[in-house]
Amino acid sequence: MLDATRLRTPCLFDKIVSADEAATLITDGMNVGVSGFTPSGYPKKTTLALAKAIKAGKKCRINIWSGASVGPEIEEALAEVGGISGRMPYYAASNKTLSRQINTGSVTYIDQHLSHFAQQIDYGFYGDVDVAIVEAAAINADGSIVLGPGVGNTPMLVKHAKKIIVEVNTSIPLTLEGMHDIYICSKPPERTEIPIYHVGDRIGSPYVSCGLDRITCIVESDIVDHVRNLSDPDETSKKIAANLVDFLEHEQRHGRLPQQMLPLQSGVGSIANAVLMGLAESKFDNLTMYSEILQDSVFKLIKCGKVTQASGCAFTPSPTVWEMYKEDPELYRNRIVLRPLDISNNPEVIRRLGVISMNTPLEFDIYGQANSTHVMGNRMMNGIGGSGDYMRNGYLTIFSTPSTAKGGNISSVVPMVSHADHTEHDTMVFITEQGVADIRGLSPLKRAKLIIEKCAHPDFREQLYDYLKMAQRKNGHEPVDLEHAFDMHIALEKTGTMKEKSKEEDHYDYTRRFTA
Repeated sequence: MLDATRLRTPCLFDKIVSADEAATLITDGMNVGVSGFTPSGYPKKTTLALAKAIKAGKKCRINIWSGASVGPEIEEALAEVGGISGRMPYYAASNKTLSRQINTGSVTYIDQHLSHFAQQIDYGFYGDVDVAIVEAAAINADGSIVLGPGVGNTPMLVKHAKKIIVEVNTSIPLTLEGMHDIYICSKPPERTEIPIYHVGDRIGSPYVSCGLDRITCIVESDIVDHVRNLSDPDETSKKIAANLVDFLEHEQRHGRLPQQMLPLQSGVGSIANAVLMGLAESKFDNLTMYSEILQDSVFKLIKCGKVTQASGCAFTPSPTVWEMYKEDPELYRNRIVLRPLDISNNPEVIRRLGVISMNTPLEFDIYGQANSTHVMGNRMMNGIGGSGDYMRNGYLTIFSTPSTAKGGNISSVVPMVSHADHTEHDTMVFITEQGVADIRGLSPLKRAKLIIEKCAHPDFREQLYDYLKMAQRKNGHEPVDLEHAFDMHIALEKTGTMKEKSKEEDHYDYTRRFTA
C-alpha cells in the first residue's frame, strides 16, 4: 500500500489509478518511453495491462524507447500480442518473441550507440515522446522522482513526455535514495564540458525533475525486476580473467599504466561478470569503475574492499546479491553513483578519466575487427549497446571472449567478421583463454599473425593460417581473399561446424582450397 514515505504530498494520492486505466492513455502509433536499463528499474504493471487490452481486441501498436533492454513485462508481453511496432535503441534477445519479430522484419529496430539516444531525443530527431512510463521508489512533494536501480534515459524521456505515468514500486528499497546523480546536458551551442573529473564526482540532483502538474497518473506496483542469478565462472572464464590480470600487471611494469589503476568498464553478461571477478584475487587495490551496468561482481568487489567507487547508469544484482545489499545498504550507497546513460557513456568523460574498457564480442577477425551484434552477419543479437562508446574512447580497449562456442564447433576468431561494429581503428587488445593479442601499433599482417597465434583455438589455427596465406597472394595493404573470406561461416551454415572436414571427405575439403 502506498503511503507518505512513497508519495510525499497529499495531492499525489488523488492521481492513483489502476494499471488498466493508465493503459488507456496509450494509443496506436504512439512513441512510448520507458524507464530502466537492462532488467532494472523498468515499469511493469501498465505494459502488462496494455498487453491484456490488446489481447482483448484493442488496436494498438507502439514504438518502445528505453535506455537499453528491459524486462519481459514490456518486451515479451507486448510482442506476444503484436503490440510493438518499433524498438530503439537496444533490446534483450532473451525475449524470444521480440527477437523473432525484429529478425523477420515485423518490428522495426534501430540499433544505436547508447550514448547518442538521449541527446538525439533532445534534438527532436525522432519526434515526440507521447507517453513516458517511469518506475519510481517515491515521488517528492515538488513532483521530482526518486528512481530505483536503473536510470537509463529516464531524465530525457521525462523532460520531453507529453504524458507521464509513474509506477511507484513498493518493492524498491528506499535506501537507494541518494545514489542517483541526475544531470542533463545543454544543447549546442550552449553545451559546456561535463564536470566529472573523478569517478565519484556528483554534478547534478538526486532526483529526476518533474513538476506535480506534469504527472498524469500514478500506478501502484510491487513486481520485482526480472533478474536471474548469473552462472558461476567456468574454467575458461577463469583463464580469461587470469590473462587479463597478467596483461594489466605487464602494462604497469612497463609504465603504460599508473600504479593506481585507472577506472574500469565492463560489459554485460556472465563472461564479463566472471572476468571482472578475477580482479578479486589480483594485487590491484582501491579500484574504481566508470561503467554502464554494475553487475554482481561489482557488489562483491565493493564488499571485499577491492572497489572503492563505482559509477554506472544501473545495477542489476541477482536475487542473491540483492539480499547481500540489504544487509548493509549504506556500504553500497556511499560507493555507488547512478547517472543518466548519456553521462555514464559519454565519450568526453570516458577519455578524460582514462577508462579501461572491457567488452565481449560475438566474434573478431584476424585484422582486429569485432562483431558485437549480428550472428552470421544478419541475425540481430541485442545490439551494439554501449560497447562502441567505450571501445572508441577508452584509454585501453579490451575485447575478451572464449576462443570457441557451441561445443567447440564455432571459432570466435574468423578470417573476416560477418558484421563489423568495431573496426580495426577502435580495437587494441584481444583476450581469450588461449592468450593475449596486443595489436597496438601493428600492421595488418602482424596483427593477423598475432591474433591467430595468441587467441585462436588450436583446432582452428591451421585454417586461419591457410586463409592468410591465400589472402597474401592477392597482395594489398590488408590482404583479403573475397572468394574465401567467409568459408568458415558458410561451413557452419551448411554443416553445423566451422571445423574443416577430413581430407577424405570429398564434399568439403577446406585445406585443399587454400593450398591449391
